[in-house]
Amino acid sequence: MKKSLLATALAAVIFVPAASAIEIYKDDKNAVEIGGFIDARVINTQGETEVVNGASRINFGFTREMTDGWKAFTKLEWGVNPFGNSEIVYSSESNFESQSGDFLNNRLGYVGLSHDTYGSLTIGKQWGAWYDVVYNTNYGFVWDGNAAGVYTYNKADGAINGVGRGDKIVQYRNGFGDVSFAVQAQLKNNSFYTCENLAGLSTDCEERWNNNEESQEVDYGYTYGGSVTYQATDKLVLTAGVNRGEFDVSFHTGEQITAVDLIYGAGVTWGNFDADGFYGAANFNKNENHDTDNLGRLIKDSYGIESLFSYKFENGLRPFISYNLLDAGSDYVIQPNNVDPTDVFKRQFVVAGLHYVWDANTVLYIEGRKDFSDFSSADQEQEARMSISEEDGIAIGIRYTL
Repeated sequence: MKKSLLATALAAVIFVPAASAIEIYKDDKNAVEIGGFIDARVINTQGETEVVNGASRINFGFTREMTDGWKAFTKLEWGVNPFGNSEIVYSSESNFESQSGDFLNNRLGYVGLSHDTYGSLTIGKQWGAWYDVVYNTNYGFVWDGNAAGVYTYNKADGAINGVGRGDKIVQYRNGFGDVSFAVQAQLKNNSFYTCENLAGLSTDCEERWNNNEESQEVDYGYTYGGSVTYQATDKLVLTAGVNRGEFDVSFHTGEQITAVDLIYGAGVTWGNFDADGFYGAANFNKNENHDTDNLGRLIKDSYGIESLFSYKFENGLRPFISYNLLDAGSDYVIQPNNVDPTDVFKRQFVVAGLHYVWDANTVLYIEGRKDFSDFSSADQEQEARMSISEEDGIAIGIRYTL
């Protein structure tokens, strides 16, 4: 199984997570593919009904045959927003799009070398090694997984700490027998600002910082991560991994803290989500200083669970149900002067849906979300702000894949 598993690992670097791709050019040395999808949906949530963009995207993959069995390759991917902005923020993919008027935004961009024996080395903005551990539950179209520590800092793309579509990553992949692995370093230095959306104050966190209003400046440096995948049988896959970083937080009061960002966990998968028959997956993680609550406050420690179960019938119908839990408990907020409010952060929801896979590249769907979260706070206004993006909802849509 060595060659097939290694080939799968290398293909994942070059062309995944594109669902499919069309080869538009090929000669004896070069190949070019185009992929992506357009996803349009009507969603009802948070007291609104809107037509919204479903994380539509377009990507280009280029490969070149080199000497001695080596390949050079690159991939470029952009998010596309053809339907206009939405005020509704409801999933990990919608956070950026709801705040940007850009028709295009950068999702991936990397270049690399690969060899069937020596593995692959890639440099650029790419999916982190941690995503190998928890991707298996991220198949909902509308409300995807949001407890596995991928889309950190209030449903962003995981670029800051390298667990999602990480910025400035150097990554090596290879496989031996039934085992494949990935190791990476994120070589960058970031400074950004976080703050609560307090009434009467600017929503620009950097502006608040400059005005000495309630906000934090975060200096984030290098991160490191790795994952291991074991193909136990043709259907059973086991994964495990870890990601670590370190950062400094300066509060508007002048106080500072240094914290380690750590997440580790494991996952299990049975079957193939796109194939006929049963599919089941689950993952678990523990993390420290890895994410923020819905107000942008750092969570000291929490654990997350995601699971998804589906069955694809021969007629193309694919019902599924998923469960997400991210539990930070109470007393989780780091603040200066050791003042810790006893707010509760427990993101918990169930998503059920029905996909009609008309063909491999055209899917009609309906999905619904039921929220069971607990965002208790002595401040009722604060509790309401924490809950707004976690409300129940229902959506219908169509996904057209290139």
